[in-house]
Amino acid sequence: MQAVEVKNFLESKLPGTQIEVEGEGCNFQLNLISDELAGLSPVKRQQQIYAHLNEWIASGAIHAVTMKFFSRAAWAERS
Repeated sequence: MQAVEVKNFLESKLPGTQIEVEGEGCNFQLNLISDELAGLSPVKRQQQIYAHLNEWIASGAIHAVTMKFFSRAAWAERS
């Protein structure tokens, strides 16, 4: 599995969310930039992402995912 596949898939499921994906094979680091997601509790944010990735996780296509969530303002401050 390629990072671009994960990025394109999640962006299609989460309109308005900018997603940066690093990694390859079955281990990925996700940076999710969205004011909507940033406003949710940490558990709710992760639940939303895992709901979309569960099929790939169950099949073994994705083994490990780490996630960081940013508001648009917080992401802009990093750059």
